[in-house]
Amino acid sequence: MRICAFNQFRQAMKRIIRDQPTKSDRVTRSSRAVKALESESDQKSELGKSAPKSKTVEEPVPETSKGVRKNKSVKREHIKIESEGDEVPLVKSVKKAPPKDWEQVLANLREMRKNSDAPVDSMGCDKCQDETASPEVIRYQALLSLMLSSQTKDQITHAAMLKLQQHGCTIDNILETSDEKLGELIYPVSFWKNKVKYIKKTTELLKNEYKGDIPKTVANLCKLPGVGPKMAHLCMKTAWGEVTGIGVDTHVHRITNRLGWVKSKTPEDTRKGLEDWLPKEYWSEVNHLLVGFGQQVCLPTKPQCVTCLNNSLCPFGASLVKMESKKGKKN
Repeated sequence: MRICAFNQFRQAMKRIIRDQPTKSDRVTRSSRAVKALESESDQKSELGKSAPKSKTVEEPVPETSKGVRKNKSVKREHIKIESEGDEVPLVKSVKKAPPKDWEQVLANLREMRKNSDAPVDSMGCDKCQDETASPEVIRYQALLSLMLSSQTKDQITHAAMLKLQQHGCTIDNILETSDEKLGELIYPVSFWKNKVKYIKKTTELLKNEYKGDIPKTVANLCKLPGVGPKMAHLCMKTAWGEVTGIGVDTHVHRITNRLGWVKSKTPEDTRKGLEDWLPKEYWSEVNHLLVGFGQQVCLPTKPQCVTCLNNSLCPFGASLVKMESKKGKKN
């Protein structure tokens, strides 16, 4: 019995082992399956090429709580930007917007200056030339008066120019005058020793390079010793009758910043700021108007804001008047 059962068990095990696939059979079967899948894929691709393409309608994608659609499979359409050659569009310079109420402020300034009784009106640089002299000499004297006027009151500049004219204010005569004598003539203008050197060097350049006349451009005027942009623009107006820019001295610089017309730290920055918005037809009068106003009303210290017609339109004046009224109430 036991031997018979054992023999039956052995025969059953042999049948199981015989029916299992070998390693080579398993490889063969897997390769056949891969080939079958590839064949099926090729058949589908062939059918896809031959079959007409049908438009697919995409279902709307629900929006998220932030309003952004989540659809990573959909790509945005690429937009091609075409350029027209290598041309670069010209950018037009846009001037700054003028300050609020500037025209009313200007009208008030004219009203306060209508009597023309400030020092600049009778002794300014445009009043320092000998009108009986030749045009070249008048232009030379206009340039010298501007050079002397730097950080100097009009009364002192005018007096110095009168002494120079009595001495003989021509290019040849100034070159023959000693530095010591020239210093005595222009004293007490500010920095008179430096101005003696500048006048001598400039006069020599005018004789040798400009045939006894002064330059007719701002650029060439600025190349002369002791001459800056303010003097050059004023000289172009006074000597040549051409308005090339706004002459900005200490008065114009102070007042325009107080008015809020510009916000600058240097007179040259003030000039550029004013020219950015002020119409050119006002350039010729703004220097003379503001200089006289600065000499009489808008003083460097203790400005007369209470009597100024612009005290409600000027930020500086409005704040000062407010402070004065508070002090009056306390007293």
